[in-house]
Amino acid sequence: MHLQTWLRAVAMAGVTSAVLTVSPIRVQAQYGATYEQEPVSYSSPAVDDAVARLQKRLDAGEAILKYDDCNGYLRSVLELLEIPVSSQMLVFSKTSFQRDRISPAAPRAVYFNDSAYVGSVQQGEVIEISAVDPQKGSIFYTLDQQPAERPVFRRQTHNCLQCHDSSMSLGVPGHVVRSVWPDANGLPILSAGTFVTNHSSPLYERWGGWYVTGTHGDLRHMGNVCVPRSRDHQSPAAIDRSSGANVVDLAERCDIAPYLAPHSDIVALMVFEHQTHAQNLITRANHQTRFALRDEETMNRALGRAADERLDSTTSRIKSACEPLVAYLLFAEEVPLSATIQGTSTFAAEFAGRGPRDSRGRSLRDFDLERRMFRYPLSYVFYSDAFSALPGAAKDYIHRRLWQVLAGEDTSRKFSHLTEPVRQAVLEIVRETVPDLPDYWKR
Repeated sequence: MHLQTWLRAVAMAGVTSAVLTVSPIRVQAQYGATYEQEPVSYSSPAVDDAVARLQKRLDAGEAILKYDDCNGYLRSVLELLEIPVSSQMLVFSKTSFQRDRISPAAPRAVYFNDSAYVGSVQQGEVIEISAVDPQKGSIFYTLDQQPAERPVFRRQTHNCLQCHDSSMSLGVPGHVVRSVWPDANGLPILSAGTFVTNHSSPLYERWGGWYVTGTHGDLRHMGNVCVPRSRDHQSPAAIDRSSGANVVDLAERCDIAPYLAPHSDIVALMVFEHQTHAQNLITRANHQTRFALRDEETMNRALGRAADERLDSTTSRIKSACEPLVAYLLFAEEVPLSATIQGTSTFAAEFAGRGPRDSRGRSLRDFDLERRMFRYPLSYVFYSDAFSALPGAAKDYIHRRLWQVLAGEDTSRKFSHLTEPVRQAVLEIVRETVPDLPDYWKR
């Protein structure tokens, strides 16, 4: 099998956060991908993300990557990117291009903050990194795990997009969190199917191939267990989810000594899968709106009209791109919780502590974890650079729709989870913590 075909099959089977090594140059459009066209030009060298900014600091001597014999550059990368160790999640399914080094006994560690992700395997050749460019989407890098005088983050394009551009990432360069049926060696049993997960996924289908630490009462998930050997090539539906429930110590499942933390925190996992899908939706809204405006300008010029004359087709395309993002930001279709969720690390406290907060001390980052994930259900990605960088036409649409829902003008069924007190609280928090809101939000 051709290498790229094989890698695509492997990564598509599980959590697709792997990156591959190619030169940081413009490549031919991936399968004719629209995002390689103007005005996005995804593979062009100019990028603006956390890793690119860190590389500039390294080049200028303003930052130094430190190497240690146990984890190479990993700890230093996390520190310089301001990614908390408490975000550590451990995935044991063989779903990275460094798959030969991954197993239930030696899982891959994944770390993240609001805009960057880092993956590391034991004795791995490279660290895998991705970061969000507000205009282009997810940008992928590797860092060699050999000590060097001048360590360099190498941008990856063509090969990474074999897996990071599909319908599961909404057709944009992004991430997909997947739950698989892993056999005893960590290989996903593809014939049994897989689940793409976000906050609308039942917990019953989440985290197959992942370790999960935390308590969750009588709720059940697929984490911490493998399909019994006798069932490897049969239907895996009878796995014992109870044996993987409410695990707070991984010592009996793998050697945690080489890792930066002993956790694979359930709250971190929930935030991770919410955030990756939200960022994909923002990237899609950005790209589709910019292409709609480009096409509108071209058509108006051909017809001799003002370049910015709004066409009905443009309005329709912007709505189609942005309405799913509006619903997701407001946690429409979020699976409700029937038991209290509690992690095993300091992740929840550290995450909530990053604010911003209103004059009453409330934040969109405050957790609920009894009935739903967050106490105030408007996603914190509303504060992100990627959201701020959306084209004006997209932001105008999203701001208007969020206002209609939160002000009670839109009481449609998909927003019925938002009670009047919750809507009012979210409105008050946003008014005090977002500086560039339209005037009608301040009424």
